[in-house]
Amino acid sequence: MEITFSIVEAHIFRQTQFDIEFLLLKRSTGEIYPGLWQMVNGSIKKKEKAHETALREIKEETFLIPERFWVVPNINSFYSVKDDRIIMIPVFAGLVKNDNKVKISKEHSEYKWVKKEEALKLLAWPGQRKSVEIIYDYFLNGKSFLDFVEIRLV
Repeated sequence: MEITFSIVEAHIFRQTQFDIEFLLLKRSTGEIYPGLWQMVNGSIKKKEKAHETALREIKEETFLIPERFWVVPNINSFYSVKDDRIIMIPVFAGLVKNDNKVKISKEHSEYKWVKKEEALKLLAWPGQRKSVEIIYDYFLNGKSFLDFVEIRLV
């Protein structure tokens, strides 16, 4: 069995006066997992760094460009029966301005900004929910003992 990474997960959030909101995207009919709510994700291209993939996928799926961008201290994973391999998924977080307009790609049928509680209800996989909790605690509560590494945007 092989352990590899080929996918990234990127949580987009914006700050409100007393809270943060997460951007969730609903998978289109005809896509894998139709109707599923998710954060931005995508496949890493050859010779592309994981954080470069996350930034590219954010732009492709939402037309947003984060003001600030971090590595979340969490790695998600799943087992692929088809390939008999474990996929490790690096997680990123991007802060966008409140007035930025979202324009979704054809991969998604709709989007919405949600508070943490709704994100936890809508996201399908435990690792995704854990990432939301970590991001929320770090940026709103200051409870995380883990430091987020910020990736400087040019």
